[in-house]
Amino acid sequence: MLVILLATLVLHLTSLVILFIATCANAWRSHGDASYDLWYDCTQNSKGYHCHGTGDADWLQAVQALMVLSTIFCLISFIIFLCQLFTLVKGGRFFFTAVFQVLASLFVMSGAIIYTVMSPQWKSDTDSYGYAFVLAWLAFPLTLISGFIYIVLRKKE
Repeated sequence: MLVILLATLVLHLTSLVILFIATCANAWRSHGDASYDLWYDCTQNSKGYHCHGTGDADWLQAVQALMVLSTIFCLISFIIFLCQLFTLVKGGRFFFTAVFQVLASLFVMSGAIIYTVMSPQWKSDTDSYGYAFVLAWLAFPLTLISGFIYIVLRKKE
């Protein structure tokens, strides 16, 4: 049982780190020397990097909000898990942890879907998706799986 608990804890922390990197990294899409993020568009020239804020598109603000919410919900889920680990009665299930973790996975999925659907109108044909976009899609199944594991997991002594 301890191995399952530790594996779930590692999975949760991994998904939290991946969500944080996907939210903060400047690599949602790239084009040559330019990289585009949820927050900044940066281009490299002879003087170094030049960054400016992204546009005011409503869909981009929705993706920003959903990614931040998913990271916050994953962190809250981790804190609730630690609290339930010490206060939950024997045989109890980690339902509150699971709810917040599943909500985090739904938020990251929604944000990545919005970005996937809306970005073709916003990017050129030579642009490609960056590693932060891939990490966002990777975080979705990881958080969903850990949420389902918390539903099944029972507290033992």
